[in-house]
Amino acid sequence: MDEKQQFSERLKAAMAVAGLEARPAVLEKLFNLHYRGTPVTYQGVRRWLTGLSLPEQDKLELLADLLGTDADVLRYGNKKRGQVAERKAGWTETTNIDDRLAIELFLRLPQRSRQAVRQVIQALADKLP
Repeated sequence: MDEKQQFSERLKAAMAVAGLEARPAVLEKLFNLHYRGTPVTYQGVRRWLTGLSLPEQDKLELLADLLGTDADVLRYGNKKRGQVAERKAGWTETTNIDDRLAIELFLRLPQRSRQAVRQVIQALADKLP
């Protein structure tokens, strides 16, 4: 297995540990929410996941951060084969990609809009049994 294929396997494993489906559309959406450069394409992400290409270093570092792992481990692997880096503290296992995307979008809102959203959430929570 060549280095691109090995990276692909580590990327898919890191996505699974992060609670994400190993699908290009999922990773593309999450990645582009955070990347400050030119957005990656669906085809580019698909190439990472199928072992046809490797991301550039800045993209690799962001991928690792988003997936809660180390960039070197994601790129080169651990000393023990097949081992995925321990997930960094962050999202709980109960949040899914939709929850994370909603929170990321919430954080982009202006303060006044955030307050309105918090009030709606509080009103809904007050109705819980």
